[in-house]
Amino acid sequence: MGSLHWLSRTNRSEPFPPPSEALTEPNGLLAAGGDLTPERLLIAYVQGIFPWYQEGQPILWWSPDPRAVLAPDELKVSRSLRRSVAKRGFEFRVDTEFESVVAGCAAPRDYAGGTWITEEMAAAYANLHRLGWAHSFETWHDGSLAGGLYGVAIGRVFFGESMFTRVTDASKVALVHAVELLRERGFELIDCQVASAHTLSLGAKEIPREAFLQSLAKLCTPLGEPQIWR
Repeated sequence: MGSLHWLSRTNRSEPFPPPSEALTEPNGLLAAGGDLTPERLLIAYVQGIFPWYQEGQPILWWSPDPRAVLAPDELKVSRSLRRSVAKRGFEFRVDTEFESVVAGCAAPRDYAGGTWITEEMAAAYANLHRLGWAHSFETWHDGSLAGGLYGVAIGRVFFGESMFTRVTDASKVALVHAVELLRERGFELIDCQVASAHTLSLGAKEIPREAFLQSLAKLCTPLGEPQIWR
């Protein structure tokens, strides 16, 4: 086991250590400290690094191995989910209630204690959204936000962060429409960070971290421009 690298909160030009130096236990923990400025977050994402921590902890930066990813063309849509997309009366929107989607993702869940989306995190991604880098995909039902997901779009990669649902299948419906939009716009990879039974059932797979980093080097160079998708 190696030692954890601590980032300065004031020296924003300080580089991240290479992901190969991440700990194996816990898997992918690479660094602590620093800040959540847009510049720091964008640099992190293109290097395969993301923040994840709980209230009361320092900012923790991760780059797990393996990495869970979803190719847009490999999304698995079950027959029941197709029916929900077509017949449940859902409306799909993009970037109309970004902060509400983040709040939905941060809300307590029956199967998990606490939340990793702290007020500091929520504010940081709201700032990225205002700059055009972070986006929300939303499912609405009877005029109310029923579910959705958010993440960061850089180059031809969408880095998924979190999703939530208040109505059965609402988050999955948002994902189906999101993948379609991303495919139409030339995106080639969706980062799911760490595999779960849920993401694997939708077509995600695990790949070695090095293969993921090689894909980022190709698909996130250049960064491109922030995108307005409303």
